[in-house]
Amino acid sequence: MIPKVHDMGTDTRGLVAYLYGPGKAEEHIDPHLVAAWDRLAPDPGRDPKTTYGELQRLLDQPVMALPESARPAEHVWHLSVRAAPEDPILTDEQWADIARRMVAATGIAPEGDDVACRWAAVRHADDHIHIIATVVRHDGRQARIRQDGARSQAEARKIEVDYGLRRLNAGDGTAAKRPTSAERHKANRQGKERTPREELRETVRRATAGAASEQEFFDRLAAAGLLIRQRVAPSGDLLGYKVALPDDRNEDQEPIYYSGSTLAPDLSLPRIRERWAGGGSGPDPEAAADHSSGPARANPSTARRHATTAVWQALLVVDQNDDGQIAAQIAAAGEVLDALAKTSAAHTRRELREAAWAFERASRSHIRAERGHDRGLRQAARDLVYGGSALGRGEDGATTAMLIDMVFFLVTAAAHWHGKKEHAQQAAAARQTAEHLRAAYQAAAPTYLSVMHQRGRRLSQPLQRKQAAYLRQTAPELAEQVLTEQGWYALAATLADVEHAGQDPAALLAEAAERRELDTADSISDVLVWRLRRMADLPADPSAMPEYAATAPTTARSAAQRPTHRTDRPAKSR
Repeated sequence: MIPKVHDMGTDTRGLVAYLYGPGKAEEHIDPHLVAAWDRLAPDPGRDPKTTYGELQRLLDQPVMALPESARPAEHVWHLSVRAAPEDPILTDEQWADIARRMVAATGIAPEGDDVACRWAAVRHADDHIHIIATVVRHDGRQARIRQDGARSQAEARKIEVDYGLRRLNAGDGTAAKRPTSAERHKANRQGKERTPREELRETVRRATAGAASEQEFFDRLAAAGLLIRQRVAPSGDLLGYKVALPDDRNEDQEPIYYSGSTLAPDLSLPRIRERWAGGGSGPDPEAAADHSSGPARANPSTARRHATTAVWQALLVVDQNDDGQIAAQIAAAGEVLDALAKTSAAHTRRELREAAWAFERASRSHIRAERGHDRGLRQAARDLVYGGSALGRGEDGATTAMLIDMVFFLVTAAAHWHGKKEHAQQAAAARQTAEHLRAAYQAAAPTYLSVMHQRGRRLSQPLQRKQAAYLRQTAPELAEQVLTEQGWYALAATLADVEHAGQDPAALLAEAAERRELDTADSISDVLVWRLRRMADLPADPSAMPEYAATAPTTARSAAQRPTHRTDRPAKSR
């Protein structure tokens, strides 16, 4: 159940007319009163002899009884209460009870208060009601409605329990502003999947992914086709910005602009500047100098491989349990997801876009991100953007699967961290993100795992036993489960590839298996395959490997001889 306190107003009759009217898109059906301060209050919806003006005058009566100089400038209070889509349709009597509980909780009409404010609850749809009230009490004092939004939310959580409704997570004030009902109806009329506010928020977030300067950020917004207005101080300093979609216009055919801060708390210009301000917090400034052409371009597969390494490094930072650094990594992970969704191939694009959209809520909390510790992920996001779109096949398709696999575990770690911090909405958003990533992975990975599987099955029996021995030696607690998985042959082939590359399979396997996130994997074998191929710098696409790697081993280096991969070690705290 979602209550929303709207802005205070001055026009009681205007709001009454809207609540009882047809709505902006003829969406109001059978408007009628379900409860009011007085059980004999007139109902213009059911009594044809009652006018809007009659209800308005009764609501305004305590206000008009005051001397004009003592009347509040804004006296109309408005609260909407909406049920979740999966909730049962409530009766008028149930909505009446909910309305009384809401006006009592918010201070409009406390229970047992005989001189409280006047109010009326109007239902014009199955799933919600509107409560209109005037904030002058019968005794001439103004209602004490401070923190009415928080109080209505708290009461909604109780109502959900009492009525057996879907239980929503408590908010913490860091969520993006929801589209208004008018915005949603307009989007529905135009056949659009998202409202202009939501479309703009997604576009602006993508423009920030790995951006290293204001100029680059605004150039990206312009390249995306947005209309931009900049707010400039008399000194010439840039104070803020607004954006609009070219085809989203008001009745006067003027573009409808939204400031960054109204799209999301972290999209205001000062908050965006924090991403690249001082202390090495953003990508290399020299790399950003020529943002029109981007940094030295890598192909999509190289960008994805580098991003996979950066995500692994971020996982190690999350394990260090420094909240400010963890918050920075989680915020930057959102940029990687935005960049990945923007450059993904068609067969993974929708799920990756939904993953980035869901994770937006998980990327913000009241724990301040210590910018400067997120440079690796922000550079990874930048590389993805300038590396271009993946074709979804060959090496770039395989590295996409590898990256999705690794991002899944970073998102899972973020869900665990938010859960420990009791960030209920963020934890739920991260879990939802993980499900979209799981679906994207299932679209991206099977082709390449199937090739590895076939290569593994072609290994000689002595080689297969040798790879199984490596597994039992390095990860005895996982060995029996992995050996029964369908993905075992792909892992065996990868271990053979590692050995033929002159590296130590046992040492790398031990390092790959030590991560605690393995218990969330559908297939431990798959996870170990991608980790080993990244750590050993093997092609993600197994078809790029020579076939001899599946038939005869070479002598592997010892663990002491194996080159140390600096990016596989925890970063030191700064």
